[in-house]
Amino acid sequence: MTFPVTLTVNGEPRRLDLEDARVTLLDALRERMGLTGTKKGCDRGQCGACTVLVDGRRINSCLTLAVSLDGASVTTIEGLAKGDALHPVQAAFIAHDGFQCGFCTPGQIMSAVAFLDEVKGCGTLDPDRVREGMSGNLCRCGAYQGILDAVIAAHEAAHEGVLQREDAA
Repeated sequence: MTFPVTLTVNGEPRRLDLEDARVTLLDALRERMGLTGTKKGCDRGQCGACTVLVDGRRINSCLTLAVSLDGASVTTIEGLAKGDALHPVQAAFIAHDGFQCGFCTPGQIMSAVAFLDEVKGCGTLDPDRVREGMSGNLCRCGAYQGILDAVIAAHEAAHEGVLQREDAA
């Protein structure tokens, strides 16, 4: 018996015929779709390395069964950039050294993208609010200051873009 699952992954429709209903989204992405940017860290939902967006909300893909997401839209780290143009959060992580070994970076970036969407429209972003919003993602290297700086810079850049569009109108 197989379990058919249809997902939209990074904008592309994908169909999986899973032989086991216990396949996690993480394993489906990595082993069946070849999307290895999403990392398997603790495999218990504690580190955030496997964070992806499902219908725009961040989840730990290691805790989510793929069959439960039939019809959902999934965005992984591979789906953020538009061709050669990095997503603003990716660019901010590079500009602010928001990584060291890089293992947690995809999950950190995906969590930051969702967090910034959650606080969209808020003026200045308090560092404590960023720390709380990113608390589900661990970095073994301790690159937290760079991650914090990157998230705040991406928020400020997005906020400035909104102000510039309003000024032009």
